[in-house]
Amino acid sequence: MTSPARDPERLAPSRPRLPAVEERSAGGIVVDVHDGVARIAVIARRNRAGRVEWCLPKGHMEQGETLQQAAAREVEEETGIEGRVLTELGTIDYWFATGERRIHKFVHHYLLEATGGHLTIENDPDHEAIDVAWLPLREAHEHLTFPNERRIARQAWQRLAGDG
Repeated sequence: MTSPARDPERLAPSRPRLPAVEERSAGGIVVDVHDGVARIAVIARRNRAGRVEWCLPKGHMEQGETLQQAAAREVEEETGIEGRVLTELGTIDYWFATGERRIHKFVHHYLLEATGGHLTIENDPDHEAIDVAWLPLREAHEHLTFPNERRIARQAWQRLAGDG
């Protein structure tokens, strides 16, 4: 006798696999030195459950943009801080699904030097950011919500400290 758990007639019918697409975004860590302390601009946003998440500024590329141009634009839009790209820090990739497709997302992070501006979320076209703040770079990994972004912050610290 076949056990109910192994009975093929009792198994749920298989669903067709959703089509997969790739998406690329860019953003990064914009660094400013204030009173001898390197600090970075981070944003807060609410996730789908309504909880506040502190994260690095990032977003989609626009038509004709390079990854570096997208990173600088997204940092400025979401934090108000203008920056110049210095170097690439790394790429985070993850999968998620919408109703009709699976998305393999790649987010390219860059280290930027602050060149102007002031902290504000008023220029965020998507109105995702609910707050923006400077964090000491040395401690940023303690405040960022996502482990992969904490890793990127540690890499930025290592690069600037001469360890990376």
